[in-house]
Amino acid sequence: MLQRYAIVIDYYAQVVKQQLKEFAVWNLQPNATEYAQLQILRNISGEEAVTLDKLADDLSEIIIAVDVQKLQAAEALESAEALRNRIILGSMLISALIAAALAYNTSRAIAQPLETVTSIAQQVSRESNFNLQVPVTTEDEIGVFAVSFNELIQRVSDYTKELKETQSQLIQTEKMSSLGQMVAGVTHEINNPVNFIRGNVDYANKYIQDLLELITLYQEFYPTATAEIEYFTEEIELEFIKEDLPKTLSSMKMGADRISEIVTSMRNFSRSDGGQIKPTNIHEGIDSTLVILNHRLKQGIEVIKEYGNLPLIECYPAQLNQVFMNVIGNAIDALEELKAADKNYAPKIWLATEVNAENTVTVKIWDNGPGIEPATAERIFEPFFTTKSIGKGTGLGLAISHQIIAKHQGKIKVNSQIGEGTEFIITLPIAPS
Repeated sequence: MLQRYAIVIDYYAQVVKQQLKEFAVWNLQPNATEYAQLQILRNISGEEAVTLDKLADDLSEIIIAVDVQKLQAAEALESAEALRNRIILGSMLISALIAAALAYNTSRAIAQPLETVTSIAQQVSRESNFNLQVPVTTEDEIGVFAVSFNELIQRVSDYTKELKETQSQLIQTEKMSSLGQMVAGVTHEINNPVNFIRGNVDYANKYIQDLLELITLYQEFYPTATAEIEYFTEEIELEFIKEDLPKTLSSMKMGADRISEIVTSMRNFSRSDGGQIKPTNIHEGIDSTLVILNHRLKQGIEVIKEYGNLPLIECYPAQLNQVFMNVIGNAIDALEELKAADKNYAPKIWLATEVNAENTVTVKIWDNGPGIEPATAERIFEPFFTTKSIGKGTGLGLAISHQIIAKHQGKIKVNSQIGEGTEFIITLPIAPS
């Protein structure tokens, strides 16, 4: 608008300056005043003056509009200030709420897994249940911590299991060592009088035979005896003594031989291997075990041997005897339970050995007992696992047997079917590397 009226303003300003200069208003004469007034009136009534008045009117309207807008702007500014304050307060409140929510969620995200880990740790410590695991729900540092804690539990479980196995093996080894020392002492003390009896039975038998022949000669050459001798002969039943006395001496000889056999078996079974591998006859170890268990086998359990032609095995003989004792003893336990339930049942144990092409030998111990459940067979070599009632089994026998066979670089496995019996297969190298 100013640009539009700029020419008019300049023109009008020039006209006014011209008239002021023309009339010399500072020295204007009285007679020229009226003329000057007419000229000025003519100018202010002209088109340029009207246009200039229009500009003044437009400017006045603009000023009024600006004043109105200024008032509106002031009101808008005041509203904006109030809105800004509300926004600031609202933003601060929302920020505080968000911060609180984030802090709570963050603390829960950190604290809850830690509480879970603490709870699991306390439960593991309290119950010694190493099967417990901390749930892993994230892949962040907390998740890594949970995974590490689970691995720690597993390692503690493995170490605890190894410690129990080692402890149990040490206990059993100490028991076997003590038993071996005791048996060695007992067998030594028994062996001397038994050998004395065995050695003198033959002489006693010869002496008695000589005396009986002497009595026979007296009866032959002096058939008529006095009344006292005939009475005493009938009183002691001389003819029965002559017939029964050799049988008695023979029984005594058999008993002494049996005692000597038991003593030898006990010595062989419990002998100390001195921590060194020795060439051993496996069959002697099995037979010694059978002699030790003979009092249980005599209750009607038939033992069938199918021995192969085995070479001497490089092994720890006392430890292998312990394996045979555990396996055969468990078979007898199973057969006795079945026999108690079925009087017509005929319990049997098969013992078979053979040489394999892989420079190993196999010992098979099989019974026709009730068999083992598959789930039980999978855990049969676990330490402290037993299906026997309290007081009848510790759950260590087969676990230690498994360790002994592994120590010999061999293998032991079980095959069993319900109602058909159980078979233990022991494979041993002839000469461990």
